Amino acid sequence: MFGKNQKKNNIESLIGASTMLEGDLRFVGGVRVDGKVKGNVSTMDQDSGKLVLSQKAHIEGEIRVSHAVIDGTVDGPVYGTSFVELLPNAKVIGDVYYNTIEIHLGAVIEGRLVHQPGESLSIEGTFEG
Repeated sequence: MFGKNQKKNNIESLIGASTMLEGDLRFVGGVRVDGKVKGNVSTMDQDSGKLVLSQKAHIEGEIRVSHAVIDGTVDGPVYGTSFVELLPNAKVIGDVYYNTIEIHLGAVIEGRLVHQPGESLSIEGTFEG
C-alpha cells in the first residue's frame, strides 16, 4: 500500500489557475498545471514523471513525461513514455507519441497519434543550461 509505486503518483507541485509561467518547466515526481505555461514541460526522470493538466489549463510547448493526464489545451507535441490519458476537454494541437493511450469521448487531437511500443522516448538534450 505504501510501496515505491505509490510515491511515483504523488503530485508535489502546482501551477495555480491565476499563474502564467514563461520558460521551461522541469520537474521530478508530479506536477499539476491549472494555469498557463509558455515553454516546454518535461520530467527529469522519464520513468516516474507525471503531469496533470486541468480543464482550463494551457501549455504552449512540448511535453515530455512518463504519464500525462490532459484535460486542457496543449499547443505542441506530447511525448508519454508510459501512459497518456486525454480527458473529455483535452485539446492537443500537435502529435501525440505514446506507449499506452486512453482517449475519452470529446477529446480533440489536431495531429498524429504515434505508437511507440516499448521504446524510451528520450528526454536527453532537453535540459540545456
